[in-house]
Amino acid sequence: MEQREYNFPASAPASGRALAGVVGSGDLEVLLAPNATGSTHIVVNTSVNGKGALWDAVLARIFGGEPLPAAQIIINDSGATPGVVRMRIEQAYEELT
Repeated sequence: MEQREYNFPASAPASGRALAGVVGSGDLEVLLAPNATGSTHIVVNTSVNGKGALWDAVLARIFGGEPLPAAQIIINDSGATPGVVRMRIEQAYEELT
């Protein structure tokens, strides 16, 4: 099991809490809560070791552009593909609107 942490600049705090996805069978869950610090802090817990560069690239692509609402995000991964990672993060933010 591997754990990685990230911080990205963000806009105003997220408007609430959200959950997207489930862990198991090659999927992942995203738990999102507001963050009052003006940044997005992400903790990735993954059962797949040695994929740090992939996580770095995927999250930089998602959070490196237009700032999203500031959040505390926990990602619990069971071997999801980058497309699923992006989809689950987008679903969590959509749940807030």
